[in-house]
Amino acid sequence: MFGKRKDGKELKNLSPIFKLIPSIMTERSDAQVFFKEEIMIKGMEEYIEKKLQDGIKISYMDIVFAAVVRTIALRPQLNRFVINGRIYARNEIVLSIAIKKSKSDEGEETTLKIPFKGDESILEVKEKLDAIIKENKNVENQNDTDKFANLLSKIPVPVIKFAIKIIKHLDKKGYLPKSLIDLSPFHTSAFITNVGSIGIDSIYHHLYNFGTTSMFFAMGKKKKSYIFVDDEIRKERCITFRFVGDERICDGYYFASSFKILCKYLNHPELLEQKIEVKTEKLKD
Repeated sequence: MFGKRKDGKELKNLSPIFKLIPSIMTERSDAQVFFKEEIMIKGMEEYIEKKLQDGIKISYMDIVFAAVVRTIALRPQLNRFVINGRIYARNEIVLSIAIKKSKSDEGEETTLKIPFKGDESILEVKEKLDAIIKENKNVENQNDTDKFANLLSKIPVPVIKFAIKIIKHLDKKGYLPKSLIDLSPFHTSAFITNVGSIGIDSIYHHLYNFGTTSMFFAMGKKKKSYIFVDDEIRKERCITFRFVGDERICDGYYFASSFKILCKYLNHPELLEQKIEVKTEKLKD
């Protein structure tokens, strides 16, 4: 008998092929798909400048976070995860991000996990993002994830391996306590990384087999790229986005349609000021 997961509900109303796929591709690394998109930043730059004139400092990261939250809210199948051969609908939208407390080789890194309702405007997303990053940028501060990692690191390696093995087993069977799920940045709707902030282009980042992360978004540095627009090749200022996703959560058409929605919000950030009605999956007991 399996436990009832604290972070999602198992989906029963799936097509036969989607019921089989998790048993064929048993690990998240088996099911990784890769996607790259060049996003023109003209729309983002104009929006950032407009808000600056209103006294509001919006960053590219604010826009990306808000666009990803909005897309997941409108496309609920993106918020699924696979574990132990079963597909689940996640209970909430949660995004994870790793930040450096200082930009140096010695600077400590911490991982943040931020929950969203899905109907937040870009200004609400910015407020939440700014607050949690400011709190965790302080070298003196440690969040609960840091404290738990430090605690584990103080015990002998064989004991750490045994403890992680137990955690993985509990997670697989559905008995992992909510307190540990809340601590884990690997139990999240998506990871987002801004490697452009350290001056490099975007990367394809692997999905973790541990946890439930089904999507990883990476944004690179601003640059000029040749792209195809309105039946002609143009040289535009762009940011390259690279995506790695678990193909077991939805089909290719659903992914493609979702990317189009994401690109729409990235190109027209002003749309993220509008409120929306969050869509949810139809579940069967």
